[in-house]
Amino acid sequence: MHDRYGSDVLSSAASRTPGVPDGSAHHRRRPVSRPRAADHGLVVEDVTTGWVGAVVRVEKSGGVHLVVLEDRRGRTRSFPLGPGFWVDGQPVELTAPVTSRAPERPTRTASGSVAVHDRPARVARGSRIWVEGKHDAELVEKVWGDDLRVEGVVVELLDGVDNLADALAEFAPTPERRVGVLVDHLVPGSKERRLADAALRTVPRGTVLVLGHPYVDVWQAVKAERLGLASWPAIERGTEWKRGILRELGWPAASIEDVGRAWQRILGTVRDYRDLDPALLGRVEELIDFVTA
Repeated sequence: MHDRYGSDVLSSAASRTPGVPDGSAHHRRRPVSRPRAADHGLVVEDVTTGWVGAVVRVEKSGGVHLVVLEDRRGRTRSFPLGPGFWVDGQPVELTAPVTSRAPERPTRTASGSVAVHDRPARVARGSRIWVEGKHDAELVEKVWGDDLRVEGVVVELLDGVDNLADALAEFAPTPERRVGVLVDHLVPGSKERRLADAALRTVPRGTVLVLGHPYVDVWQAVKAERLGLASWPAIERGTEWKRGILRELGWPAASIEDVGRAWQRILGTVRDYRDLDPALLGRVEELIDFVTA
C-alpha cells in the first residue's frame, strides 16, 4: 500500500506527493497571534507552562507589565504581558486593557455646596448682588459661580461704595427685587460704613442688605499661605495699597497692567472656598441667602 505521507512527516517532500497540494494539513503555517485585551475575568493559558487562569489584573513591576492569572484553586501567578498565550484554542498576544473611563464629575462646587449637574442655568431673578469692583466679581464667580447660576442670581459691579445711594435710587428695590451689597473695609467708623448706613436710610426696610469684610481690598481675602506668605504685608497709610503690596512681594508695580496681572496670579492660587478667609465666606453666603429668600 502506498504511504502518501512518506516515512518523514516533517519532510518538505511529503507535501509534494502527487495529488496532495502544497500547504496540506501537515504543513500549514503556524497561526498568527492576534492582539487581545487582558480584560478582567478573561480565561487564558500560558503556552510555556500550561498554567490556565482568569485575568485578575494587569500591573507594572520592575518596568515590566505583568498579567496576573488566578487558577480554579485560587492560586495566582504573574506572566509578562505580550505573546505566548492561548484563548479558546487560538494564540493571542495579551495587551493592557483599555480603561477609557471618563473622569468622575465633582460632587461639590468650589463653594462646598452639593453640585447640581445637567441643570440649565435658571432665568435671572430680579434681585441682584452688587460688588465694588472687577476683582471682587471675579473672585465671587470663581468660588460661587456654579451656585449663582443654579439660583439665577446675577452679580453686578457697583464701581465703588460712593455710588451706592445713587445706584439704589435707580434700581428702586422692593421685597421682590432685593439687593445684596458686598463692601470692602466695612468696619465701624470707616468711610464705607458711613456711606452704607446713609444709603440704607433711603430704601424700604428689608429690601437691601449691605455686608462686608474688614480688609482694605478683596485681595486679602485670599489666604496668605497660598502665595507662600505667613501673612499679608502691612502697607503704610498714604501708599496705594495694591502698588504697595506688589512692591513688598517684589512683583512689577509700575502700571495698571502690572496690577491686573498680579491679581490674575493671586486668583489663580484659589482652588475653592478653603483658600479664602472665613470673614469673606460667611458674608457672601449670607448675601446669596438674602437675595434668594
